[in-house]
Amino acid sequence: MALFNFETFLKSLEVHTVIDASIPTTQYIPIDLSNQNPELQKVDFSSSEDLEKFIWDYMNQNDAKAAYGGYLEQRGIYRRSLYFNQENLDTERNIHLGLDIWIDEHAPIFAPLEGKIHSFENNTNHGDYGPTIILKHDINGLLFYTLYGHLSLSSIENLKVGAKVRQGQQFANLGSAKVNGDYPPHLHFQIIREIGNFEGDYPGVTSRQDLDYYKNNCPDPNLLLKLY
Repeated sequence: MALFNFETFLKSLEVHTVIDASIPTTQYIPIDLSNQNPELQKVDFSSSEDLEKFIWDYMNQNDAKAAYGGYLEQRGIYRRSLYFNQENLDTERNIHLGLDIWIDEHAPIFAPLEGKIHSFENNTNHGDYGPTIILKHDINGLLFYTLYGHLSLSSIENLKVGAKVRQGQQFANLGSAKVNGDYPPHLHFQIIREIGNFEGDYPGVTSRQDLDYYKNNCPDPNLLLKLY
């Protein structure tokens, strides 16, 4: 299926919110964490506490309960981690492929669509996802995947590959900086068309030289989340 048709298909689906439905979208606010935001020059990216203060101050100033954004955003935060950092600007992985929702630690996560547990893993590299779950969706014979990163450790306990997950079912909750890769609490949500041999992990950040491939394979998560 061509990318345009796949995007149209995703946009047409009726989905359940991935965050507590009692929080109206009017209390979500977009946030810019790109290199182009001059306010980030004041933030010490080596400190999850400093970044968390910046995000929560921004939400409080705008009377919001959640902040979102980041798809294809070029970010400086990954320079703190050798897992992402490269000397070559073309191969440095700093372009974000998911959509982040910044919200309280322990916030429940719900399945937007019916699916099955494809895989799960605790990705423990500094700046990585931490506990991660990938769901496999089969809708009218079309297979694709959604990834949920920065979860709590309890979210991946007692899971079984192949277990069914109902649409709207709570299947995880968010973790703290101690377990989620050293970030303020947030959900990394990503759509994946072809997952290859990956299990419990998939690149959530890409380099400039690989952007075209990953942009095609990981379309805008907002096609499902419909936050903007």
